[in-house]
Amino acid sequence: MFQNDMDYEGYLSDRELISRDAFHKKQLKIKVLEINENTRDYSKYGDRVLINKILLIIQNLETDEIEEKELDIEDLEKRMKKERLFSSSNRWIPRSDIRNNFVVGNRHFFLLSDAISLDIIAF
Repeated sequence: MFQNDMDYEGYLSDRELISRDAFHKKQLKIKVLEINENTRDYSKYGDRVLINKILLIIQNLETDEIEEKELDIEDLEKRMKKERLFSSSNRWIPRSDIRNNFVVGNRHFFLLSDAISLDIIAF
């Protein structure tokens, strides 16, 4: 059922880090490359970090081709505010939603909303 080197917990943990497109043709993982160390979260939402840069790892499930793209989320947010007068992204991510420097799947579109709105990525 599972490979010998991967136990059930590892399998479930890895699945939490992946999101898929609506047609299940691509899957996505996001790795945190840089966080803003100079800001602190004083909100009621708990211990969160402000993400600056991420690495998108997109796998085409039909061809097994893997594409990597680095995104500066901070610059995208600034560009979005300048061009569209608003930003839809939320770069604040709870520390508990980052595992081994990867963002859990249910947070992916919070980080990517500005890039999708500006047609930088299509997913």
